[in-house]
Amino acid sequence: MFLNNAWYVAAWGHEIGTDLQQVVVLGEKICMFRNAAGEVFALEDACPHRKLPLSKGRIKDGNVECGYHGLTFNCSGQCVWAPGGGDIPSNAKLRSYPVHEKYGLVWIWMGNAAIADTSDIFDIPNFGDPAWGINRGAAMQLNCNYLLMTDNLLDPTHVAWVHQGSFAQDATKDTPLRVSKTENGVIVHRWMMDVEPAPFYKKIIGFTGNCDRLQHYEVRYPSHALIRAIFTPAGTGGPNGALHEDTFIMDSYNFMTPTTESETRYYWFQLRNIRPDDEALSKLMSEDVQHAFEEDRAILNEVQIGMDNKTSPHIDLPIDGGQLRFRRQLLAMINEEKQVDAQMQG
Repeated sequence: MFLNNAWYVAAWGHEIGTDLQQVVVLGEKICMFRNAAGEVFALEDACPHRKLPLSKGRIKDGNVECGYHGLTFNCSGQCVWAPGGGDIPSNAKLRSYPVHEKYGLVWIWMGNAAIADTSDIFDIPNFGDPAWGINRGAAMQLNCNYLLMTDNLLDPTHVAWVHQGSFAQDATKDTPLRVSKTENGVIVHRWMMDVEPAPFYKKIIGFTGNCDRLQHYEVRYPSHALIRAIFTPAGTGGPNGALHEDTFIMDSYNFMTPTTESETRYYWFQLRNIRPDDEALSKLMSEDVQHAFEEDRAILNEVQIGMDNKTSPHIDLPIDGGQLRFRRQLLAMINEEKQVDAQMQG
C-alpha cells in the first residue's frame, strides 16, 4: 500500500539522459528521458496499441516512437502519428507524470497531477551553501519493503548492534528515546551526555575527549528522512546547551522510493558543517557511510525474508514507539486517499 499523492525520487539527475529508460515507482513502469533542451519527462511505459514498453522504442524528432508499429507520442503523452492513415484514435495517449529536478535528484509525483506542488518537495536548507560540505553515493537497491527502511530510520538503538564499528557506542544501547509527532512525520531523538565519540565520528570531529551527542531521527511522509548527528565537547550539549564553536553537525538525507511491495530504491547524501572543500574527507565519509548502509541492507533483506516466512507473530518493544506511530499515520493517510479516489470515481 502506497501513498500516491506525494513526491518520490525517481533517479539521480545524472541517471536520466536522452535515451529512453524504464524506471519503476510504486509498482508502475515509467519511461523517462530528456529532450534536447535537457528537460526531464516521464510517461507511462506502455504503448496503448499492444503495450510494448515505450522504453523499447526511440526518440525521433523530439518525440517518442514505439518500437513495434511506430506510434509516435509527444512529451505530454499525446499520440501525434499512427500508421495506416486516417484519424489518430482518441484513446491513443499515455499518462504523463509531473517531474521536477532539485538537489541533483529527479522527483516524480505519482498521484493526481492537478495537485502536484513542487513546494512540497522535502526542504533542505543548507543544500548549495558553500559553508557546508557534501558527500553522496550511488542509489542502493534493497530487497525489502520500504517501511522496513523507515522503521530502521526511526530506530537510533539499532546502531549499537548493526554498526558496531562505525556509529555505535555503549550509550546507544539504553539511553532513553523521546518520540514526537510533527505535522508531516515523526521524530525520535535523544542526547547522550559525556560519552566517547563513536568510531566513525572520532575520525572527523575537530576536538578530542568526550562529547555530548544528539541522535535526531526524523522520517516524513511518505518515506523521506533527515538523520541529524551533533557532536559537541562534553558539557556544551543537551536540549539547552550552548554548543561549542567546534561542534560537528552531519545531516544525512535519505529518500526511500518503493519500487514494488518487496523492493526499495534508496537515495542518500550527507551535508556537514566542516571542511566543505576537503575532497579526501568527502571520499572517506562516502565510503564509510556506504559501508554502514550495506550493513543495514544485509539486515533488512533478511528481516523481509523473516517476515514473509514467519510461523508466529512478531512482537514490538518500547523502542518501536516512533516506528509504530509513523506507520499508523501513514496508513490513515493512504486509506483517506483511497476513500477520496473512490468518491471521485463514484
